[in-house]
Amino acid sequence: MAQYGLEFTVHPVLVDEQPLAHEEPQAYVRRLAAQKATEAQAGFADHLILAGDTVVVLDADMMGKPRDNQDAAEMIGRLSGNTHRVLSAYTLLDSRTGDFLIRVPETLVTFRKLPAEWIAWYSAQSEVLDKAGAYAIQGMGGAMVERIEGSYSTVMGFPMEAIIWDLLDKGWITL
Repeated sequence: MAQYGLEFTVHPVLVDEQPLAHEEPQAYVRRLAAQKATEAQAGFADHLILAGDTVVVLDADMMGKPRDNQDAAEMIGRLSGNTHRVLSAYTLLDSRTGDFLIRVPETLVTFRKLPAEWIAWYSAQSEVLDKAGAYAIQGMGGAMVERIEGSYSTVMGFPMEAIIWDLLDKGWITL
């Protein structure tokens, strides 16, 4: 956001990130992005709020943040040599008017086939623990990516190129 000249405050909120029974990936990240925006609204009554959530989907399985480094190793091992989807939902909420929108951009990411030594080494890194799918494309995890179809920033977590246009379209920012 800073690269676009936008001022912002980071305000983490706590929501239960467990998927509901039979919840589809898109519905899951939409729900969490909306809940996070609503939760933040209480402390920022006169602000524009941006909240989001990201999930990695391989086949029909959702991968959130790993529980620990062993869980990270299992996730990276499953992603190795495969193409997965990254869904990064975001909510923009004008807390003054209640006007909001929710979007869920999707990007396809293909990992190269990774040797066991790499999986063990990478999954021991601290960057794996707070990332959906146990990797940070903007960090050392970027070395695992063979191909990307879609938005790099969606994989990082906030699809800024889409967010900026939504902000402009809604008149929440101007040039």
